[in-house]
Amino acid sequence: MALAQELKTGTKRSHTAAENTKFVGSFLRGVISEQNYRTLIKDFYFVYSALEEEMERLEDDEFLKPIYFKELNRLNALKWDLRYYYGPNWMMEVKPSEACIQYTERIHEVADQDPYLLVGHHYTRYLGDLSGGQILRNIAEKALDLPKGEGLHFYDFPMIENKKEFKLKYKEGLDKVTTDPSKINDIIVEANYAFRLNMYMFDEIGGEKMAAWNSAAKVFFKTMVGAITGGK
Repeated sequence: MALAQELKTGTKRSHTAAENTKFVGSFLRGVISEQNYRTLIKDFYFVYSALEEEMERLEDDEFLKPIYFKELNRLNALKWDLRYYYGPNWMMEVKPSEACIQYTERIHEVADQDPYLLVGHHYTRYLGDLSGGQILRNIAEKALDLPKGEGLHFYDFPMIENKKEFKLKYKEGLDKVTTDPSKINDIIVEANYAFRLNMYMFDEIGGEKMAAWNSAAKVFFKTMVGAITGGK
């Protein structure tokens, strides 16, 4: 079994659901306020802090090593953006939302208990940043009317010259992680949970907290059942 293709297929429904949240849907239409965008960047700071902290701590782990590319790290870029949106004392200003806290706690939990499940979180965020994230960058640049070179460092990958080639390299790394069907299934389930946590965070920003949780929970349940049963 090839993990890269299994992840793509096994998270397709969750990916579509995430795109259809009110916040992301509005974003894709070019309707986004600076307040909501800076809240997103603020929550991403805590998510990527957790993810990159654990990936660095576990960089020699046999499952994580094939996908641990430091050129993907987003934390420094997020710090630059937070300085722009919140000012030089941004560290005193930003706090994670409730949904963000739940997300980061899950990242630390799997890192401590089942590190290989971090693959699902890593895939969900970084491959999305390399793909659809570039579309969001262009939309945000126009919608927010930002000064040139400000507020959008999160989407910049200066150490990656060719994103298309790098994505192929990343997928090759995924296929080296494991060929164990049970572990592949677990990673797919966790990736769907990562999408759920993203959706909860997006909709909390959009002011639809309870509706978001109910919707995300339904999507997660369906995708989890599909992964376990092989789609039967």
